[in-house]
Amino acid sequence: MASLVNSVRGLACRNTSLLRVVLRSVSSATIVQCNQKFLTVAGAPNSLMRLSPFEQSGRWQLEIVRKYSAKEPLTIQLIKERVLLVLKLYDKVNPEKLTLESHFINDLGLDSLDHVEVIMAMEDEFGFEIPDGDAEKLFRPADIVQYIADKEDIYE
Repeated sequence: MASLVNSVRGLACRNTSLLRVVLRSVSSATIVQCNQKFLTVAGAPNSLMRLSPFEQSGRWQLEIVRKYSAKEPLTIQLIKERVLLVLKLYDKVNPEKLTLESHFINDLGLDSLDHVEVIMAMEDEFGFEIPDGDAEKLFRPADIVQYIADKEDIYE
């Protein structure tokens, strides 16, 4: 096999013929790691293809590695911290007035559009959509914390 240097997406790799075979089998491949021992290519979501040589024969073997990860385990305390952090970073919220029991409209001076933006920020932070019917009932950080804990089946 050729021992030329081939640059693919900014990373250099030796052995271009082997590289061409791998890249043909993956529609959108990115070389993650390449050295003389093995070549790792990220393909479909949650999978890696690793090419490594057999020790004695010098031939290459293809190994497809599936990698799964779970979400970070949530606790009530972590949810509270994340909700308060998102609210503190919102430019219309005064961090000095913010508590878990602060009412968005009465205590923090937010309007209905700000309330929608806060709910959207929480959706982004926690990775799921909050239906409009549920969002209309979430007027305090404590309400949001309880809603997220219920959705994620987290109990104290």
